[in-house]
Amino acid sequence: MKKIIILVAVAIFALSCKEKVQETTTIVTEEVTKTIAKEYPEGIAPVFKAHGGIQKWNDMKTLAFTLKKENGNEHHTVDLNSRKVTIETEKYTLGFNGEKVWIAQDSAHFPIKRARFYHNLMFYFYAMPFVLGDDGITYSDVPALEFEGVTYPGTKISFGSGIGDAPDDEYIVYRNPETNQMEWLAYTVTYGKNEKSDRFSFIKYDQWNDVGGLQLPSVLQWYTVEDGVPTKISGERSFTNATITEKPLDASKFAIPEGAEVEE
Repeated sequence: MKKIIILVAVAIFALSCKEKVQETTTIVTEEVTKTIAKEYPEGIAPVFKAHGGIQKWNDMKTLAFTLKKENGNEHHTVDLNSRKVTIETEKYTLGFNGEKVWIAQDSAHFPIKRARFYHNLMFYFYAMPFVLGDDGITYSDVPALEFEGVTYPGTKISFGSGIGDAPDDEYIVYRNPETNQMEWLAYTVTYGKNEKSDRFSFIKYDQWNDVGGLQLPSVLQWYTVEDGVPTKISGERSFTNATITEKPLDASKFAIPEGAEVEE
């Protein structure tokens, strides 16, 4: 009887909800089946769907990709639940073991003070829009972006106090009006500062790879900004060899190596 009542209530709620999209998780116990719904607003929900679905992303455990760089490629491996990470290059390896950021290198190729800022930076850009489904996020509509005759609806993302290393950062996702895929990301950088910023940088997202059924970027293009809008390409980064799996890696992958320098 409890199961029937709960299922009917959920059905009624779903029919009446026009502006929210639910992601549901079912928990089965011996006594009762409960459905827990997480709602995403109309501005961001279709973006998640267009990229393969937020639930599919949440089912994944390990993401790996290669970032191509002029001075040597970086191989990133990320535990998607804990956000532990290792970044391996020919000259150094840096990582985050869930508590501390560390770097192992023969000489000072990469300053330890920069490691905290950098360890999850490219993962965050690469894993858009899915990382914007994390807990502690507030969504709001903003004016659309007009670029080369196309109008891109926008959704602003801000964070609760104490969320992440830079909770004052803000993001705006601009979606393609036809496909609903994310096509632009505007973002502020406040790491190391004690206040919000109104200076937005812009990245264009319009080149995608199918990675395990999810649409993830193959190229990111940074743009110069004039009067608050993007104008022309200033640089780009390419990503290759991407894999994503529901299998978690052993914690040893992210452990601090002997002799590594640890950021305090």
